[in-house]
Amino acid sequence: MSAVSHELPPAAVNTLPPSAVNAKLIALIASGAVFLGVFLSGFVIDEPAPYDLYMVGLIAVWALFGLRISRAAVPLLVLLVTMNIGGMISMTQMSDLASTPLYLSVSLFLAFTAVFFASVTAVQPSLYRLIFFAYVVSAVLTSLLGIAGYFHAFPGAEIFTKYDRAAGAFQDPNVFGPFLVLPGIYLLYLLLTGSIARMPLLAVPLLIITAGIFFSFSRGAWGMFAVSAILLTGALFLQSASGKFRLRVVVMTIVAIALLVIAMVVILQLPGVSEMFSSRAQLEQSYDSARLGRFARYAIGFEMALEHPFGIGPLVFGTIFGEDTHDIWLKMLMDYGWLGFVSFLALTLWTIAAGFRILLRDRPWQPYLLCAYVAFIGNIGLGTFIDIDHWRHLYLLLGLIWGAIALEYRHQRQLRPAALPAPAGPIPSGRKAAEFG
Repeated sequence: MSAVSHELPPAAVNTLPPSAVNAKLIALIASGAVFLGVFLSGFVIDEPAPYDLYMVGLIAVWALFGLRISRAAVPLLVLLVTMNIGGMISMTQMSDLASTPLYLSVSLFLAFTAVFFASVTAVQPSLYRLIFFAYVVSAVLTSLLGIAGYFHAFPGAEIFTKYDRAAGAFQDPNVFGPFLVLPGIYLLYLLLTGSIARMPLLAVPLLIITAGIFFSFSRGAWGMFAVSAILLTGALFLQSASGKFRLRVVVMTIVAIALLVIAMVVILQLPGVSEMFSSRAQLEQSYDSARLGRFARYAIGFEMALEHPFGIGPLVFGTIFGEDTHDIWLKMLMDYGWLGFVSFLALTLWTIAAGFRILLRDRPWQPYLLCAYVAFIGNIGLGTFIDIDHWRHLYLLLGLIWGAIALEYRHQRQLRPAALPAPAGPIPSGRKAAEFG
């Protein structure tokens, strides 16, 4: 949004021409529309979710009024579309399409949401703050629902649980937990870098979100949050040359770990929590190492990929073995074929490399890039053990990172010296000799 109202005294605002007033109104509506879209991403109980329907309309309206895709973000669009083309080719290998067209439609839609968020943040970097604020609000509310469900806080609250685990407004606790990682990391960043006076305001939502992650009893979410927090702390330590700030990061980290340990000890005293925690904390579950468990299906699936370069069709693997692939790389091979696998691998490596190159540069959008980047690394790591191709927040993370890549590209172009204008008339021969030797 523009800074008109900040630059002019209140009395002068009334004298603004109608065009300026309309521009501010449009900017306000646009910001509110983006806020609502991100907020709805925390409520995905079924497909298509309210988020999906809303974002389809929002992207369509935005496209009509001049959605611009930065040249730097074109690889994001091309690779995601190519991945989905692989899924469409894989669909031709199926004898019964069932719900596959809807599944691929959602996949393509999510790809466009990544491009949308990359495009709007590249044009209006101030949207980063709004997007993260909306994400935190959504995460706090869905966390409260999940916690209330776990403790049966009111009649019918169990709808927000699954397998006796907090699921919030999600289908699966294994999606609910990872969804909460980015807002948790962002609040941790604000705690580590913000003023001491704001700490109580940040600590409360962070505790709620952390509790949501814990009560999801998702081993992946626990690991994601831990790894992302370590990466964030390490990046902050390396980024600053101030010994005082580094000492603060170290002290705050020690305090946070101590508080976490105390909270864990208290929570584990609650009835039933200790047993569930002990069960879920084991690295290997029975469904991992069974005869046709997760690990066995990995080996079988990769052998099948060699025999079916076009894939076997979206969602077919689960109908054969009774369980989904639970691995994003195997998922790509089975559902999107080798074309989709190569596209997603290229996109992942490109995102990690391009994001890392600009990760610690002093830019207004750098804090948001840093938080999104470490959360993205966590999501990709978790993807080795679970399907993440329809996680709404994964595509939001892609959009946030590629928006920063596009912003850096534009920033570097602006730094380049302008080309010297061509001489207006003929250059005297003596001058030519002097200048061009």
